[in-house]
Amino acid sequence: MDYRTCVCPFIDVIDWDTFEYRAQDEGARGAFDWKFFYKRLPLLPKDLQNPTEPFESPVMAGGLFAISAKFFWELGGYDEGLDIWGGEQYELSFKIWQCGGKMYDAPCSRVGHIYRGYAPFGNPRKKDFLTRNYKRVAEVWMDEYKEYLYIRDQKKYDGTDVGDITRQLAIREKLQCKPFKWFMTHVAFDLVEKYPPIEPPDFANGAIQSVAHPNLCVDTLNHGEKQTIGLYSCAEDKKQPQPNQFFQLSWHRDLRIKFGELCWDVSESLPNAKILLYHCHGGQGNQLWRYDPEAQQLKQGKNNRCLDMNPNNREVFINPCDPTNPLQKWRWGFVNTSSIAQWDSYGAKVIE
Repeated sequence: MDYRTCVCPFIDVIDWDTFEYRAQDEGARGAFDWKFFYKRLPLLPKDLQNPTEPFESPVMAGGLFAISAKFFWELGGYDEGLDIWGGEQYELSFKIWQCGGKMYDAPCSRVGHIYRGYAPFGNPRKKDFLTRNYKRVAEVWMDEYKEYLYIRDQKKYDGTDVGDITRQLAIREKLQCKPFKWFMTHVAFDLVEKYPPIEPPDFANGAIQSVAHPNLCVDTLNHGEKQTIGLYSCAEDKKQPQPNQFFQLSWHRDLRIKFGELCWDVSESLPNAKILLYHCHGGQGNQLWRYDPEAQQLKQGKNNRCLDMNPNNREVFINPCDPTNPLQKWRWGFVNTSSIAQWDSYGAKVIE
């Protein structure tokens, strides 16, 4: 075997509270979006033909991998300028691929990991170490693609000093590592299809206002992941409301908190089905939404179910669509009528 081959296990979940062991699905290829959130890409057809065989993966999840000590130190090890955690999985993944190596995920190798349910301590640094780490990785390895990361929060990145990266740049020069464009076109070649550097415009965004009760808008109620949403008094500005009421029907065909990573998710098929906030997975399914501007209905999934409400207890839920029910009618702050008219051809490919 080539000593420049790195192998990563499948990472299963050990519940932090009950220690229940939950195996993950049958695998996916590691990736990232342009906010540097770790993401997953579907397996390639060649990988599906031999589901027990290791498959190439662009990015590791981090922390769990097997690598030749010789190759690890040729790459300079971890960048010692990265502080605490965050970004090291990208730095190592990029330089493995760009500097002559390969990286595989091995389905027959599994490691259970306890993901803590909450942080028992605060940030040990007063500075924003995570942004500094990300910018440090981008400056060394991402070439012109770094700008797509920076434009997500230009002011924050412009004000961040990465420190001395002379040693890291020298390693890249010494090993004659390939440009990041090579990584994007040969290794993560399908990443931009799912996570484009420049996000296409939303189908709709802003506040979601009840037509029947125009004083009420959908609101997160300051809730987080795995919690419900509800109704609250509408913001004055429906196009640019406060964060709790700022939603987007994104080109992914999901309904998410604007500038966030939490999506409306419906897993129940019962009447008055709850809507929970879950991490956006981009796979449609229980996070698939569509707006019908003529009926003024927000439709969930593919089974003709719509956003409904109870103005008395200020709850929202999902029920079979009823065009005569005024409680199922909603108005967005902004609607991109041209993209909605091209629903079948605009945005992410519809998953059958």
